[in-house]
Amino acid sequence: MSIKQTVLGFATVSALAFGGAAQAADQTFITIGTGGVTGVYYPTGGAICRLVNKGRKEHGVRCSVESTGGSVYNTRTIREGELDFGVVQSDVQVQAMNSQRSFKDDAPYDGLRSVFSVHPEPLHVMVRADAGINSVADMKGKRVNIGNPGSGTRVLANVLMDAAGVTPDDFGLAAELKSSEQAAALCDGKIDAAIWAAGLPNGSTMEATSTCDVKVLDLTTSGTDKVLAENTAYAAATIPGGLYPGNEGDIASWGPKATFVTDAGASDEVVYVLVKSIFENFDDFKKLHPAFGRLTQEEMVKDGLSAPLHPGAVKYYKEQGWM
Repeated sequence: MSIKQTVLGFATVSALAFGGAAQAADQTFITIGTGGVTGVYYPTGGAICRLVNKGRKEHGVRCSVESTGGSVYNTRTIREGELDFGVVQSDVQVQAMNSQRSFKDDAPYDGLRSVFSVHPEPLHVMVRADAGINSVADMKGKRVNIGNPGSGTRVLANVLMDAAGVTPDDFGLAAELKSSEQAAALCDGKIDAAIWAAGLPNGSTMEATSTCDVKVLDLTTSGTDKVLAENTAYAAATIPGGLYPGNEGDIASWGPKATFVTDAGASDEVVYVLVKSIFENFDDFKKLHPAFGRLTQEEMVKDGLSAPLHPGAVKYYKEQGWM
């Protein structure tokens, strides 16, 4: 079906099947689940919606963004039909499909589908300079934010702790703050450290390092080799020196990629419209957040995509010769 035919279909048929997408006589409404407003997921969803909505008079798709608890929440809510798309860590894709970690009590999510990947997400382990923490093992007895339940950060915190041989019970306090709360908690002295994963740069780390004396921990001595050997969904990463105030040297880290996903039941035409909106305005997309600056189309259609690609995305990528 051509895009022209699709537009006519939106105008004359109100039964275009697309998961939880709400529909009016001449429009299809889609919602993207993201994360906390101080991370990179929320502006990622906003950037995608901005480009989709730019052409809504032509294709009839209207996009909105919802701030959510993060990757695990987004995956479950897409499965339940309450969100249409979501930004999800690459490792969370694997865990949802295989009933692992946060999804160990769920049936395998065979209907999860990739659309494209976005930016890398290195772990930012932020510690107060006066806390005496030089590795994750040093966090024993300290007050540490391990992330809110339902977030991808919580999943990564568990992997990080396992590799370093510590558990939440080893901490003086295992806080479950949202990303939007952690910088203030660090600078107010309510916690000593925060485990956090996000693209470069991100608002939460910038807020903490700009407000008080906070360093981002180099993870070389905190089980990085073990993590990378046991988890193919992760890759080594470097947080460039000088990116955050008070952190002048390069910082060794690791992490997943942010990926954009949907359900197998999503309309091929709506997914096609969405990816076309992004990649035909790719230079504009890359300017919408610093984390997008080094993205390439070729990497986005293959890197970090553990779930099968949605057919609507495949159709566009084949037309472009990327597959």
